[in-house]
Amino acid sequence: MPTADEFRTELYRMMQDAFKQDCEYVDIEAGELHRRLGGYPIGENRMPNCCQVMRAEVAPDVGDVILRQPPSGFGASLTIRYTLPRRVLHKAP
Repeated sequence: MPTADEFRTELYRMMQDAFKQDCEYVDIEAGELHRRLGGYPIGENRMPNCCQVMRAEVAPDVGDVILRQPPSGFGASLTIRYTLPRRVLHKAP
């Protein structure tokens, strides 16, 4: 079962990959992030934890926006556009 730190590390990795491709932003969907680490959609999932990690990285002052979210706010369809480069682009291991 993925931890918050594992979600955060993979989120940073996805941002870093997009940044290396000279993208101005990256759209990340919670379902895709969770699938990369396992436990979703089958098995024990940590979707609320995944969504909390994603939301914690939103920086509206640099242009990040929530593109899509389920009524509960926590679900696989949560999609956030993160503007690149980040002020501090965290290093993915």
